[in-house]
Amino acid sequence: MVNLSRINDVFSFLNPITDILWEFPRNFEFYKNIPIIGDFSLAILLLMGCGMYFSFKLKFVQVRYFKRGVNILKRKSKAKIGISPMASFLLSSATRIGPGNIMGVTGAVLAGGPGALFWMWVSAFFGMATSFVEATLSQIFKEKNGEDYVGGIAYYGRKLLNNSKIAGFSIAVAYILYALFTLPSQVFHMFTAFGSVASQITGNSYGRTDMIYIVIGISIIILTTIIIFGGIRRVAAVTDLIVPIMAVLYFGIALFLIAINLDKVPYFFTSVFSQAFSPDAIFGGAMGIALQQGIKRGLMSNEAGQGTVTMAAAAADAKHPVEQGFIQSLGVFIDTFVICTISGFLVIIANVWNLEGFDFMALKSDKLGYFITSLKVLSPQALETPIQFLVSLCYGMFAFSTILGMIAFIEVSATEISRKKVFLNTMKLISSLLFIPFGVACVWSGAELDNIWIISDLTNIMMVYINIPLIIIGFKYTEKALENYNKEFSEIDSNYKFSEELS
Repeated sequence: MVNLSRINDVFSFLNPITDILWEFPRNFEFYKNIPIIGDFSLAILLLMGCGMYFSFKLKFVQVRYFKRGVNILKRKSKAKIGISPMASFLLSSATRIGPGNIMGVTGAVLAGGPGALFWMWVSAFFGMATSFVEATLSQIFKEKNGEDYVGGIAYYGRKLLNNSKIAGFSIAVAYILYALFTLPSQVFHMFTAFGSVASQITGNSYGRTDMIYIVIGISIIILTTIIIFGGIRRVAAVTDLIVPIMAVLYFGIALFLIAINLDKVPYFFTSVFSQAFSPDAIFGGAMGIALQQGIKRGLMSNEAGQGTVTMAAAAADAKHPVEQGFIQSLGVFIDTFVICTISGFLVIIANVWNLEGFDFMALKSDKLGYFITSLKVLSPQALETPIQFLVSLCYGMFAFSTILGMIAFIEVSATEISRKKVFLNTMKLISSLLFIPFGVACVWSGAELDNIWIISDLTNIMMVYINIPLIIIGFKYTEKALENYNKEFSEIDSNYKFSEELS
């Protein structure tokens, strides 16, 4: 416990640095006083601005090729090299769809009101175009590595910066640090979920030092290690199974709760659209708050523009680079317009903030607790426990799939540094047998290492500032690729392979 606390103290200096980077230039009073714009940091403006720019320049590619993306996913194909387009889609979704789809959305609604969900949709709509651009670049600049394709932000970053090995190395290190320091927080989410599942099965409450928590921790370490050492193909096979199950299960629960609360559905639409521009006083009463919370949460959830799921796009055996762009654009749609909307829907129609007997301000600080309270309000009393059990199970799977995706992407990014098996296996060992156990040890000890998780926030904002300039530089290649597709590759069943001229 003492040693863990000392580790926490070592990183205490990062807190103000992270706040400055995330808030810049909102740190300055003159900027904060600018209407609407002053509500957003530079990072959010860059992400949103790029999405809008790409949407207009590509004539709303996310709308025009939406059906094409769905049709590509429906193809039955087995990749001889790399993974199939569907496997790539599910692998990226495994990382996109995480605990933030519940906790983050709940937090956005509690801070900005129901209207935050509207602005989440807006950010996701433009984010779909950004995801198209970075996924297409990942395909254009991917490389063959044995029976796999490798690529993503580190690869297209190197190629776009005059094939600079230093640039590729630095970007790969940045992503690896981001992923490694995000892993322990996902372990926390898994413990929360599966601890809740165990409590509901046995009817007992458990402390962090109880045997059930020890079993959960050891199981997480062993299972993660076994899967991750099977390579990206094994990870893809597991996510092929987990992602559809967790998405369908979560969606099914939501449909059931909505069906038995149909009288509350009109309130959802009324509150979301009316409070997008004029939130209730309890949420701050300012449009800027709903706008800020919705856009920030939307962009952070679907990860469009951060480059953090581009490795999945590169791994696919696509007939043409833009086809993977269509698919990854769909990933943003599923993440926000489906999964995040489900979470927001349940929180909003429960309307706990207007119900007697609930201390809204006290509940507000516990996002997961607030979401569970919303489920209780919406559920028949006889079904409260089964519904909480299933949602906890989904929550745990969200976290586990994110862990698997991140470690797989660590390995892919590491190939930019070295493709030697010893090095790549070392990265897997560090991920699964150092950072995962570190998260487990923190839970067992009861340590709340806030400063450790701040590193994840810091590396997250670093990825934004690294990726945005790169996709702006590379946008011309994406434009050429889409022009080429429209000219030479308009038929879905064509066997044409995109030429190497763009790279």
